[in-house]
Amino acid sequence: MECKNCGTQQRTDFDYCPNCGAKVIRNRLSFKNLSHDVIEQSFDLDNTFYRTFKHLFTKPEVVIDGYISGIRRRYLNPIGYLGIALTLSGLLYFILQKVFVVEMDMDVFNQGVNPEFYKKIMPILGDFQSLVFILFIPIFGFAGWLTFNKRGYLFSEYLVVMLYSLAQWSIVSFPISLIVLIFIPQDFIIMSTIMLPLMLAYTIYVIQRINKFSTGQFILRACLFLVLAMIGYIGLIIAFYVLLFATGTITLEDFKPVKN
Repeated sequence: MECKNCGTQQRTDFDYCPNCGAKVIRNRLSFKNLSHDVIEQSFDLDNTFYRTFKHLFTKPEVVIDGYISGIRRRYLNPIGYLGIALTLSGLLYFILQKVFVVEMDMDVFNQGVNPEFYKKIMPILGDFQSLVFILFIPIFGFAGWLTFNKRGYLFSEYLVVMLYSLAQWSIVSFPISLIVLIFIPQDFIIMSTIMLPLMLAYTIYVIQRINKFSTGQFILRACLFLVLAMIGYIGLIIAFYVLLFATGTITLEDFKPVKN
């Protein structure tokens, strides 16, 4: 029998090719086989996904430093993990835009914000939410690289730290966000506001587990990391609004408060 992937001759009782490692496919492509293959490729049913998810909480330094040092088979790679996170995030924003946006309280701080303003920017946020999420990776990565880098990672290696960290948080926040959307959609914006500092806290937890600074050093570096991360976050928001102004999507009239 010949491997369909690499052409190597192999025994008929093999389940995997000894040369390239590809699984031997003997059955026709039925709906059952197709669905199983899609799920297996997406979530890696040999427990790689579940192991990665669990260990990014219990021992993130093993997952991340292992990948950077060359261990590539034990855990799901960061790009694949990010792909799962972006898929779930895209699904959440689709549900948000199509079903629940009319029930949400956008003016959570009761400042009289014009509701038409949110109607303009929400579709844009939905269309570009994946890009915005990806932009957080170099922003937080640069902040961490400058403040938490006892291991001497290159900046490109530090991006792996943020790929895993932010993807993990996005996957964790998906069921929480979905539950809030279904049962209390009016509080979704409040929940999203709360999730940001929690995401930063988890990121700091991960980079501290990798670098293991003393308590005093950790507190100082965590504060510096937060300052740099927030500067980058605010800069991203400013750039977003500048782009909206430049394209004529929003105007100064949209910022006039609405009288209650």
